[in-house]
Amino acid sequence: MAGKKMVALLFVAVLVVFGADQVRSDASDHRYKDGDQVPLYANKVGPFHNPSETYRYFDLPFCFPAHMKEKKEALGEVLNGDRLVSAPYQLDFLREKDSEVVCKKRLSKEEVGQFRAAVKKDYYFQMYYDDLPIWGFIGKVDKEGKDPSDFKYYLFKHIHFDIFYNKDRVIEINVRTDPNALVDVTEDKEVDVEFLYTVKWKETNTPFDKRMDKYSQSSSLPHHLEIHWFSIINSCVTVLLLTGFLATILMRVLKNDFVKYAHDEETAEDQEETGWKYIHGDVFRYPKYKSLFAASLGSGTQLFTLTVFIFILALVGVFYPYNRGALFTALVVIYALTSGIAGYTATSFYCQLEGTNWVRNLLLTGCLFCGPLFLTFCFLNTVAIVYTATAALPFGTIVVIVLIWTLVTSPLLVLGGIAGKNSKAEFQAPCRTTKYPREIPPLPWYRGTIPQMAMAGFLPFSAIYIELYYIFASVWGHRIYTIYSILFIVFIILLIVTAFITVALTYFQLAAEDHEWWWRYAVC
Repeated sequence: MAGKKMVALLFVAVLVVFGADQVRSDASDHRYKDGDQVPLYANKVGPFHNPSETYRYFDLPFCFPAHMKEKKEALGEVLNGDRLVSAPYQLDFLREKDSEVVCKKRLSKEEVGQFRAAVKKDYYFQMYYDDLPIWGFIGKVDKEGKDPSDFKYYLFKHIHFDIFYNKDRVIEINVRTDPNALVDVTEDKEVDVEFLYTVKWKETNTPFDKRMDKYSQSSSLPHHLEIHWFSIINSCVTVLLLTGFLATILMRVLKNDFVKYAHDEETAEDQEETGWKYIHGDVFRYPKYKSLFAASLGSGTQLFTLTVFIFILALVGVFYPYNRGALFTALVVIYALTSGIAGYTATSFYCQLEGTNWVRNLLLTGCLFCGPLFLTFCFLNTVAIVYTATAALPFGTIVVIVLIWTLVTSPLLVLGGIAGKNSKAEFQAPCRTTKYPREIPPLPWYRGTIPQMAMAGFLPFSAIYIELYYIFASVWGHRIYTIYSILFIVFIILLIVTAFITVALTYFQLAAEDHEWWWRYAVC
């Protein structure tokens, strides 16, 4: 019954993710008539070489619109660092403009210094026009002199908007700056500047449902696909090698033992036991810190379930390019609704290990992942607040997340824990555990925990490192990751490689008569 309720809740989560963060413009159907106002929002500015460092658009002294309006954003958009406000440009549907004046203003010395610092760091701006992302640089550096003190810094004052339309819908927008319309901001002195913009409309045959395709084309270029498939082939070779390695162990080392014990049990009992057979009375002894172990197992199961659901949403096309905040909303909602899985798994396993204080175990399960995450968030959010970056979450968003954790995550965690406690599952070891643990013989250094962790992580990393490069380039760079099908294949390969290497290293550990395998197995 509890399992059916959990599946129902997860299904609701999928529906929420589908509907909650779909990008919506002020005109929900994206259809316009001649002269209609099309929503244009300025989002943020930041250095091109550090996309994670972004600030509000009007942190720089640009022209303010006549009526400042902040766009109401969903939870995922705020977590993504989007802070949309109305832009000072008026781009009405099918209305062309030539050198329209945005504003005339005198930049003070401080404002000139702000623009110069931004140009020096190669700042770009981002806007959204009818939910289409657009970018442009705010200035350029003239490096004719070899010495940095001789560099000239110029601010672009004229922006050109080239907009493509199909009947009554906006299909594409491009932004370019006039390299001849410049303002010298090299020196700290007041400057008079006139900001201008030009709008040109062009017709295209591209259908509306294909307008986002161009943002994902860089990920699906032939040479990129070749690299991705090379990664998969490399991972498959790793899997085949591990399979052959394990098959050799099972066929040559274990097969004879299994046959001997199956056909001649009395002879097997008379013979002296060695290696992994020598510790059969200790191998199922309960691990140390079993409450922490059970909590780790519960949290890991929840994160694995979260990953699977995220892949499902990605494969059905929810996370299309620049669907702002959809991924973050999915992470928050699905993590909250899968907390019952963590509670059930941790408490059930803890009770199987004859644990008595299941409430403390449940509290540990709830804090094991959220605790370090909360501390990390507090540090990063404090830094973002000090630097007034858009990564700083507003107080209202923090309250919403706390309420989700309090009203959804915690109750489901408790319900899962109660269901796990009442599951009455018993730990059934295949052999009797001895009363006193056997002494573990001295082991060489390469059989220690740290070397084993390094060995266990090397092969899985070698199977996914190419995909990791593209993921990191997407998270901390300007690349857009869209090939989720290949990523899912690599994820499956990662699971297989991890399982194989864990089995192999656990066998080697038991063969060395080290019966404390529980934590080593979990770490690997």
